[in-house]
Order: sequence, then C-alpha cells, then structure tokens
Amino acid sequence: MLKSESIKELATALAKAQGEIKGAIKDASNPFFKSKYADLASVVEAIRAAFSKNGLSYVQTVEPSEKDEVRVETMLLHSSGEWLCCGVLALPVTKADAQGYGSALTYARRYGLSAASGVAPEDDDGNAAAKAAPKTVALDVWDKLEPDEQKYLQGIADAVLGEYLDKGAYEEAVAYLGSKKLDTDETIAIWSRFSSQHRAAMKAVKSATRKAA
Repeated sequence: MLKSESIKELATALAKAQGEIKGAIKDASNPFFKSKYADLASVVEAIRAAFSKNGLSYVQTVEPSEKDEVRVETMLLHSSGEWLCCGVLALPVTKADAQGYGSALTYARRYGLSAASGVAPEDDDGNAAAKAAPKTVALDVWDKLEPDEQKYLQGIADAVLGEYLDKGAYEEAVAYLGSKKLDTDETIAIWSRFSSQHRAAMKAVKSATRKAA
C-alpha cells in the first residue's frame, strides 16, 4: 500500500468523517431489475460535507491499459499533506466505444470512491439479480409457465443471446430486456435461459449502466 511517510492526521480525519457520513441515496434506476442504486453523484454527495469539514479530499486518476478495460486509481488526501493510495480498480469494458468506456469509467470511479471513503451504498441492481433468480428458483418458475408464455420468453432469450450476450454486448442486453417490461416472474424465468457466465456478466453491468457505475 502506497502512502505518505505518516498518515496519522489523515487517519484521524477519516475516522471522524466516516462517523458523519451517511449511506449514499439510491436515486438511479436500473430498468432491467426495476430497482434503485446509488450512482457516482450520490456517493460524492454523501461524503462531500464530511470530507470538507475534516480537511479531506480525493483524487481519481485513469491508468492506461492495453486491454479492453478501465483502470482507476483512487487516492485520499489530507490538508496536512498526508496521502494514501487506495489501489487500482480495473473493470472490463463491455463494448469498445466511447459509451462503453464512459460507463465502465463511471462504474469504476463509483466503486473505488465508495471503498476508499467507507460509503456503503447497497447495490440493489446486483443484489436483485442474485436474490431474485437463483438457478433452481428460476427453473421452477419457468416450469410453471404456460407453453405460450415459455415460447414468448424463449424468443426474447434467444434474441438476447444471439444479438448481445454472445457478442459480449452486456449493456445492450440489459437495456433490451428492460424495454420488454417483464414482470418479476417473467424476469426470474428468463434468467434460467442464460448460462452462469452470462448471468454473472449481466450482474456486473449494474454497474456499467452504470451504473454505473
């Protein structure tokens, strides 16, 4: 861990700030999981007053990479001149264009800053996927559907797989599913049509809509 020779004053200030910081407000929406999550602006707002009051600030820099990923380093600073490097967070880019990199960058900044400052926004868009659609539950829901409902949802799943997931376009997959306005049971059922790898990748995108993050 990289840091200044001493971080005594920084550590004291951070402890005080964390005692004042409240959770980030979940005011951004994930249309696929029909849930709320705390975006980057909410995390910044959550720490702003406490950091300013205690002489703290932060810097986030982007490191170059030869891969389709973003690498964000978060550093905490104190008015005394002390500093603490909180490490580099690397996240894959789901689509190699400006929008894909921008989304991944925002997501990396959100999670890097949350971890460094001690803010704990509940990541509802990821949790909803994990809680709402375990594989066994999803299969049970699927089996209870009428044949015509299964046919309809399978058509959507096939379109998502062929047009987006198999091409690594996870942001587009999430957006497409969100546009279908599926109810809870339909969402759980269609989740059973995807592989664990694709399920995990879409959960990671919570964050690249994001959501970013």
